[in-house]
Amino acid sequence: MPSRRSKGGLLARVNFPLYTIQMLTSRHVVVGGGGGSSKTGVANGFEIFELSHDGSQFVAEEVTRHETGPSVVMNCASHSDGKRTWIAAGQENHCQLYSVNTKVVSVENGELLRGTTSNRDGVRQRRKEESSETKENIVNRERTEDVKDNNSNVKCKRLQLIVKPADSIQTDFGEGESLQRIVRVSSNGSFMATGGTDGHIRLWKFPQLTKVHDIQAHSKEIDDMDFSPQKNLLVSIAKDGKAFLWGIASGKKDKELTWSPPNGAKYMYKRCRFQHSEDKSKTQLFILSNATVAKNPSFLQLWSTDTGSIVKSAPFKETLSALAVSDNGKFVAVGTMFSGSVDIFVAFSLQKAFHVSGAHSMFVTGLEFLPTKLDGPAITSNSEAAVVSISVDNRICIHSIPFRHTLPFWLVVILIVLSICIAFILCSYLGI
Repeated sequence: MPSRRSKGGLLARVNFPLYTIQMLTSRHVVVGGGGGSSKTGVANGFEIFELSHDGSQFVAEEVTRHETGPSVVMNCASHSDGKRTWIAAGQENHCQLYSVNTKVVSVENGELLRGTTSNRDGVRQRRKEESSETKENIVNRERTEDVKDNNSNVKCKRLQLIVKPADSIQTDFGEGESLQRIVRVSSNGSFMATGGTDGHIRLWKFPQLTKVHDIQAHSKEIDDMDFSPQKNLLVSIAKDGKAFLWGIASGKKDKELTWSPPNGAKYMYKRCRFQHSEDKSKTQLFILSNATVAKNPSFLQLWSTDTGSIVKSAPFKETLSALAVSDNGKFVAVGTMFSGSVDIFVAFSLQKAFHVSGAHSMFVTGLEFLPTKLDGPAITSNSEAAVVSISVDNRICIHSIPFRHTLPFWLVVILIVLSICIAFILCSYLGI
């Protein structure tokens, strides 16, 4: 299928550079970043947006903003068990856990949003004279449903997102600059993995944050990790050029992933994500590999974790910076370093399905597909898949693939058989 080009849709702008993105619910996305500890006037923190579709385009509405003082949010992970939602945010060499609770409240004539002030963290709060119930950390708006009472006063039902800081733990102990580089939470919410500049993988019970394993995994800082869909493996890649699979239960190395680059060139792994597939018998993994010399191509690679070998690969002419895989395993998205472009591929074949040239003015720092396995109402659109991208250009964009109109295989076979029969009858009639 040939690639289709689009300018991509701008969802929102924030006032700080963006480094991390996660879907929080089926309709909410959290983005984080900041300007760092220097006194530049650029904020640090995260924002939560509600996504919707108005029939012609995707729309994002800010729900919650939380500032984190001098600590930039470089990485984050989230998990929801249907009752409670958690955000784990990397702040310097610590991981800060936040609980996110929802509550439906009724307000009259917009009183919920009136008279708000900002505390030093930039979080909207009620005035002191208002009810103690609203003195929780964050109360913001969501979609409203208006009804009128007998006195013709407009009453609205609003869904509040209440974000509260919970535990904070030190996750990296590197010499010099100590920094958490990555945090991931397993799909069942049982474990959290952190990695940073000291090269250690630390596995934690989640959300209790009690340490399970401390693995001296790499000789240099860890760039990325991911849990397998079967929840028995963890993959890690680092600046030492190594990629390892680890057993979650044992904390022991399962295997190393190696390959032979073309012409003996040197390559560094950049990002890694497991593919979620209905076929539970095989586990596959996507990895971005960048050449250390710019003239050599970069690669999007599909690996088999059973054999430890590359199944397919797609070359790129520039350095790759971001990676995401859809939750149904059908699509994989890649972001680039220099052109700020986004490409979406069919996962099993690595055939390019969509291309957005210059989606961002600077390098793409994060990608996240809208979920297909929903925990709530779907975001209505005419798209087969949609991916949200972020960058240090402060922009949040969305890129969607229209449904591909293809015929079922059985129908194709029937049409071929009918065509052969008609051709045979026609030839017999003409005496050929």
